[in-house]
Amino acid sequence: MKECFLYKKEGDYISCQTCNHRCRIAPFKRGICGVRENQKGKLYLLVYGRVIAENIDPIEKKPLYHFLPGTKSLSIATVGCNLRCLWCQNSDISQCTKDETSRSEIVNQIGIEMEPAQIVEDALKNHCPSISYTYTEPTIFLEFALDTMKLAQKAGLKNIWVSNGYMTSETLDLVSPYLDAINIDLKGFNEEKYLKFTSAKLQPILTNIKEIYRRKIHLEVTTLIVPGVNDDEKQLKNIAKFLAGISPKIPWHISRFFPAYKMNDVPPTPIETLKLAEKLGKNAGLKYIHLGNV
Repeated sequence: MKECFLYKKEGDYISCQTCNHRCRIAPFKRGICGVRENQKGKLYLLVYGRVIAENIDPIEKKPLYHFLPGTKSLSIATVGCNLRCLWCQNSDISQCTKDETSRSEIVNQIGIEMEPAQIVEDALKNHCPSISYTYTEPTIFLEFALDTMKLAQKAGLKNIWVSNGYMTSETLDLVSPYLDAINIDLKGFNEEKYLKFTSAKLQPILTNIKEIYRRKIHLEVTTLIVPGVNDDEKQLKNIAKFLAGISPKIPWHISRFFPAYKMNDVPPTPIETLKLAEKLGKNAGLKYIHLGNV
């Protein structure tokens, strides 16, 4: 457990400034992510140093196809997430902190205790030129990620985030000096559906994608195409146009949905839909389009 970097006191309440929910948290309650708790007027990250997953992955699995291709990346995560995507592939670790009856003493004991220095050592020992903060949303374990990223940079390692893009500008300011590459999930292009299926607003994510590109952080974008959510031609065309409008060189990963979590009754994405998205991307001028899960 560690005191959080970004929050403001509002009487007995705390306003978390880490992600764009900007949760207003009552005493001894937690934010939407389930891992930041107001304890006597201070905000604490409950999962600092508690690693729920550590693996060595091909960097292409992030997916990143245009950054350190052919290398391995040490990948880590804690539990928790600031979104509630109904199709989450990692719901067992991302959503397990959302139960209001679970006490902070339980949350801060989930996973294996690891210090940032140990994670960096593991990456070096296994000849991984990068560390990926992935599987769950790295924004919600910002303090743990950032401490690790600083040590990784000193050791000559690259830092990668796989993110939903819902961090605040304050968070982006903190991580930008140490962040080498990021893949952002752009889950659609309809504000109403974004909120309904993920509990997030679309516009902050679009703003962050533009800002990350402006800061010259290597950027790739993934869209998991979910039938009935974001598979209509209008949304796919608008995603392609949006990305191409920033730069036609932004790689777009078009990924196939398979039933998961609360959408087990939805069939897999037809291959024809992926090909339609690929065609729309090419028509918009995108140079790098990659189909995934096919």
